[in-house]
Amino acid sequence: MIPDDDPSRSLTVANPDAPGTTYVSLVGNTYALLVTSAQTNGRYCLIDMRVPDGGGPPPHRHDFEEMFTVLEGEIEFTFRGEKHTVGAGSTINIPANAPHNFRNISGAPARMLCMCTPAGQDEYFLRVGDVVAGKDAPQPRLSQDELAERRRRAVELAPVYRSEFL
Repeated sequence: MIPDDDPSRSLTVANPDAPGTTYVSLVGNTYALLVTSAQTNGRYCLIDMRVPDGGGPPPHRHDFEEMFTVLEGEIEFTFRGEKHTVGAGSTINIPANAPHNFRNISGAPARMLCMCTPAGQDEYFLRVGDVVAGKDAPQPRLSQDELAERRRRAVELAPVYRSEFL
């Protein structure tokens, strides 16, 4: 049986250019948190990812599903050790627990939407990255000590957010 409507939840309209959008700088990428864990009662989150040429995370895995739709550019996904090139307009789903990473191989900036279900990745990015003013804001200039602190924090918090670096 379907439960009754929950009137405490409201419609969410997400636009990366809307005032109030939170942007996070992380490993050279800029992520706009479009739909957050708080807005979906933890069901999923949606992140607009802007990835510079050559950018992307190190190999990792997590116990949640992650789906990417490439909007601009070309992304090389490594999934269980096998490389897959995905261009604009394509969607790729990474099953929970599978080792993977991605890298922008476009020769120019790339952009993708990333949905994680259940949610939590948005909160992890906020705790590990740096909030910036907008999608085109320059990356923060971090000292070697600050970079080391970000890496330490990412590794320390990964298990809290059901993730593991490989």
